[in-house]
Amino acid sequence: MKKVKLSHEVPFCLLEQSREFNDYDYCLPHLMDENEEYRNFFYKSKEMGRYIVMDNSLHELGEAYNTKGLMHWVNEIKPNEFIVPDVWEDYALSVRNAKSWVGVELPKNVIKVAVVQAKSTHEAVLCTKVYKDLGYKKLAYSYGASYYNNVCPHPNKDFGKAIGRYMVIDNLLKEGLLSSRDRVHLLGTASPIEFGLYKNIKCIESIDTSNPIMAGIDKNTYSKLGLAKKPVANMNNYQDISIDMIEENLDYIEYNVQKFREINEL
Repeated sequence: MKKVKLSHEVPFCLLEQSREFNDYDYCLPHLMDENEEYRNFFYKSKEMGRYIVMDNSLHELGEAYNTKGLMHWVNEIKPNEFIVPDVWEDYALSVRNAKSWVGVELPKNVIKVAVVQAKSTHEAVLCTKVYKDLGYKKLAYSYGASYYNNVCPHPNKDFGKAIGRYMVIDNLLKEGLLSSRDRVHLLGTASPIEFGLYKNIKCIESIDTSNPIMAGIDKNTYSKLGLAKKPVANMNNYQDISIDMIEENLDYIEYNVQKFREINEL
């Protein structure tokens, strides 16, 4: 695995501190419209020359943010990468969206990223092939697809999803649909030990996950294997929490962030 860039999503109150441990800044466009502190953070990141990846907010909203909002913030921030709208576990609609966004003109040097959505390994294969045929230079694979548990029917569903995603990507490499020259982003994780599986997979370029932050908010610390289950805390419920409210959680968060890198040798 090449040197992988890592970013952890954090509550607003930890945005400035996050630059100390994040390799790049992960931007959610709906929050750009909703929160001034968040907007100012990304304006400053842009001024600092920080690498910025802009998502489409599907995971947070249940559907991709509206096209007008996406286009406004892509043109305003000019992120290094932009994840084009996808539809959760819907291969056909995600491919349709990807086809429509191929011709959309974005600011110079913004890389369009397409998310592989599927309900089976077969659909993941098809989706990967279509995206590459369309000319997408970088692909993303989400952590939460249900079919990963069919690929790896583990009694611990979080481990099953983590191992299942790895098995899908490994199979795509074996079939020649991905190669070491490709660029892949891993969206989130159900289990923090997952990324250690990718040590010999050179196409993995970047990762985003709030896992160590949410575990810290739950007052849980990582073991040598991380956590047995995905944290209960959800960023949607803690995004605007005050620093006073989580002051006693900060040691947990700091420990988990450091441990995450150690576990996965990042």
